[in-house]
Amino acid sequence: MIDQTLRDADGKMAKAVEHTREEFAAIRTGRAHPAMFAQITAEYYGQQTPLNQLAGFQVPEPRTVVISPYDASAKPAIEKAIRESDLGVNPTDDGKVLRVSLPELTEERRKEYIKLAKTKAEEGRVSVRNLRRAAKQAMDKAEKDSEISKDDNAGAEKRLDGMTKKYVDTIDDLLKNKEAELLDI
Repeated sequence: MIDQTLRDADGKMAKAVEHTREEFAAIRTGRAHPAMFAQITAEYYGQQTPLNQLAGFQVPEPRTVVISPYDASAKPAIEKAIRESDLGVNPTDDGKVLRVSLPELTEERRKEYIKLAKTKAEEGRVSVRNLRRAAKQAMDKAEKDSEISKDDNAGAEKRLDGMTKKYVDTIDDLLKNKEAELLDI
């Protein structure tokens, strides 16, 4: 019972950290990266479709992304979705492909992105803590129902706290790396 609860919590916490890592990848830095477009969707045949399902991405230069739509009819929708996103970029149409040139980040924009990264990190931490609380409640209920002893519950809680700290520290490290990446000129 305890091991299963802890395994479930561990798996869900790992997913929360991975989600936070994906959120950080979508935050633009001074360099071009295909993950910047991961959260953007375009309308394609009446459905909101992620851009990575509609086009291929190449990064030929550090601040340029070339987007090759799989279907030429999707190009206007892709262009519109990128233009309306919060990336602050304007794609240009080269006939068959779209080019996105990333301007140099201003100091003000860097600070905005750091603030956004801190918000995403806090969301990740809250998610991990909520998973900890849910696991703790499940173990307390098992103790109340006499399925586990008080000592087993206390030991499991210590393991759960260690697991929670590990994942929160991982999110903090991700945030520190993202801040350094954003401040790197």
